[in-house]
Amino acid sequence: MSSRIGAVMLLIFLFFKFFSVSALTNGFDGAALQALKAEWTKPPSSWEGDDPCGTSWVGITCISDRVVSISLGNLNVEGKLSGDIAALSELQILDLSYNTGLTGPLPPNIGEAKKLKNLILVGCSFTGQIPESIGKLEQLIYLSLNLNQFSGTIPVSIGRLSKLYWFDIADNQIEGTLPVSNGTSLPGLDMLLETKHFHFGKNKLSGHIPENLFSSKMTLIHVLFDGNQFTGKIPDTLSLVKTLTVLRLDRNKLTGNIPTSLNNLTSLQELYLANNEFTGTLPSLTSLTSLYTLLADNPVCQELGNRPSYCSAIQPNTSYSTIPPACLPCDQGREASPSCRCAHPIIGTLYFGSPSFSGLFNSTNFEILQKAIADFFKKLSYPVDSVAIRNIRENATDHQLLIDLLVFPLGRESFNESGMSLVNFAFSNQTYKPPPRFGPYIFRANPYNQFSDRGGPSSSNMGIIIGAAVGAVVLLLLLTLAGVYALRQRKRADKATDQNNPFAKWSTSKSSIDAPQLMGAKSFTFEELKKCTENFSEANDVGGGGYGKVYRGILPSGQLIAIKRAQQGSLQGGLEFKTEIELLSRVHHKNVVRLLGFCFDRREQMLVYEYIPNGSLRDSLSGKSGIRLDWTRRLKIALGSGKGLAYLHELADPPIIHRDIKSNNILLDENLTAKVADFGLSKIVGDPEKTHVTTQVKGTMGYLDPEYYMTNQLTEKSDVYGFGVVMLELLTGKSPIERGKYVVREVKTKMNKTRSLYDLQELMDTTIIASSSNLKGFEKYVDLALRCVEEEGVNRPSMGEVVKEIENIMQLAGLNPNVDSASSSRTYEEAIKGSGDPYGKDSFEYSGNFPASKLEPQ
Repeated sequence: MSSRIGAVMLLIFLFFKFFSVSALTNGFDGAALQALKAEWTKPPSSWEGDDPCGTSWVGITCISDRVVSISLGNLNVEGKLSGDIAALSELQILDLSYNTGLTGPLPPNIGEAKKLKNLILVGCSFTGQIPESIGKLEQLIYLSLNLNQFSGTIPVSIGRLSKLYWFDIADNQIEGTLPVSNGTSLPGLDMLLETKHFHFGKNKLSGHIPENLFSSKMTLIHVLFDGNQFTGKIPDTLSLVKTLTVLRLDRNKLTGNIPTSLNNLTSLQELYLANNEFTGTLPSLTSLTSLYTLLADNPVCQELGNRPSYCSAIQPNTSYSTIPPACLPCDQGREASPSCRCAHPIIGTLYFGSPSFSGLFNSTNFEILQKAIADFFKKLSYPVDSVAIRNIRENATDHQLLIDLLVFPLGRESFNESGMSLVNFAFSNQTYKPPPRFGPYIFRANPYNQFSDRGGPSSSNMGIIIGAAVGAVVLLLLLTLAGVYALRQRKRADKATDQNNPFAKWSTSKSSIDAPQLMGAKSFTFEELKKCTENFSEANDVGGGGYGKVYRGILPSGQLIAIKRAQQGSLQGGLEFKTEIELLSRVHHKNVVRLLGFCFDRREQMLVYEYIPNGSLRDSLSGKSGIRLDWTRRLKIALGSGKGLAYLHELADPPIIHRDIKSNNILLDENLTAKVADFGLSKIVGDPEKTHVTTQVKGTMGYLDPEYYMTNQLTEKSDVYGFGVVMLELLTGKSPIERGKYVVREVKTKMNKTRSLYDLQELMDTTIIASSSNLKGFEKYVDLALRCVEEEGVNRPSMGEVVKEIENIMQLAGLNPNVDSASSSRTYEEAIKGSGDPYGKDSFEYSGNFPASKLEPQ
């Protein structure tokens, strides 16, 4: 009998344990949402309790215990958006649209919410500059900041958002010019090749529309630049964007002729150039047969006696409505009827980029629009009964088509907050797509104050509440009994957690090292890595060094990995191991080797990287890999590794000093793209708890900054010195120190600036001379390398400056610095045929402390 009771109690306990655990919100996410709520003077009414995922806060979507979406459209939220939003590391959607009470600037750290895909703030009252950190949101697809009060300029960093599909900053007070890259390393709008929509209308943007803003590589569908202060001519490069269907440049100060090259835009359907200063003759746009054109209020139209139709605006029919007389909203005094009941709909205005067109006189178009919206909500099972449209009109200023939309709730008099959030998100996120002839749109919702789930419980729900209360008492008694069992299991559970959690056992009495703070790296078990390397077989042993061995492995997904396994008594301690995990888990750049995870299990230290098939740069320079590097390939490798290092110094958050830059720590992938590796000796820049005046100089002989060695003062310029040595290594093919000769001293001694190639042919790698007929930029390359190895750090360039110089050198050599390295004719895998060491003896070797001697190599 007692065993049965115990079994029943166990089931009860497990049942409630399961639901309590599954409902709990991640601690960091919960704290961030509570901080957001505290910042708002009027948060959503359902935001009660300490468990947003478990207590169903309106607008909050969780996967497991992580918050992935905040959607609060038109819920009358008031206050400011605090920087705590950046703490939601798994957040993918942030939609606060139509909350006019949201004010103040966006938090400067919003770019730290790295997984954001949709940032939708339509129709709020945000002010100030759009933060530059927004360029860090590399996953962003939708960026809708229209209908606010943003000022300042367009952040240059937006040019880094390579996945951006929708970019809307219309109806703000943004000024300045349109940022373009101009062939520099700085980003610009011309780099947004995947973007389909540029909506910049009704701002204070000025200057010429840049010629190099548009290219044949772009996939733009809508370009809306209306209502700004642009001057100059329409750029001819616009005709290269073959996908363009809507172009709005009306209400600017554009001058000159209307280019006939617009005839090349065979997909263009709507062209608005009204209210500018165009002169000359009217162009023949004969190839654009389906084009709706509007050129009114331009000098080119004013002198014509018989003006074409597109020199005048067309007024639409404004009397059409699809609302039956008995079905007007409750606040208009109509009573319910058998066929239509009184309800409080969501009311707002649809602003279509298409102005009036002849078809607007035909009511069929509006019936199609109404049916399309209704079918959309029905198909997705939204809480919508019906939709209606009315008051169809044209905005006389900017010739937009305006239609009032009413969305009626399903099965109740008014929407609750959850239903409101769903309906508004369909428009703010552009989930709803209108019929093609209506073109791009925005929806601006009116405030809604009739929520059905505010206030106390209704009498119809009282029985449910009483039943729930009685049930709660019974459950409380059962839980009290189950609690005894839970306490007995607590110690066992904690012990099991410690055994399975690698962080729980990280600190030791010897090192007292805290667990690493990870950002995306996975913790592998020893058994997992043992299995994917076939028990660390010799066949998968691809090299190693003083630190240990490197093994090639294959994950169950089929991905190739490289596993760096420490040997007992290796030079790397727990601190270096932790440092490399922490730093590599934060950095994401194509020229930095990617850390996939680590293993800290069974007294093993292993790091799991992406597999880089062509080994280290040292392998290729030494001839070990069988890859011949001509002059152009060496320039591309210098540029790639320089970009990786510049990223660490200037764009990583926080910035990082590598401290061990050398050719063994630069790996080459299948396309000979350079990747910076090995972060065991790295330091974080600006860490208030750590000083860069080190008690122990670490680095590798030959690459070590003499200033750092003499003063113990570590700076980014220490990495620049090591990089300069690598540049000379690329030039000579030799190790920095060979037979007692130091490459820096040798180059300085041998060079003669009055002679061709500075008379360094004797020191140059014979492969360069044999395989390269074009050595343009050679002298500038040598000058740059020697600037990098100046004795004093203040005289060395920054890595960002080094990258720009190498790009200029590549252009002198007739190369495009923006094109990735071309595939080698012979990969390293083919060269070694599985029998070599692609990572090399020292590819991941930790060099440890610098020797005590301070003798400079001769």
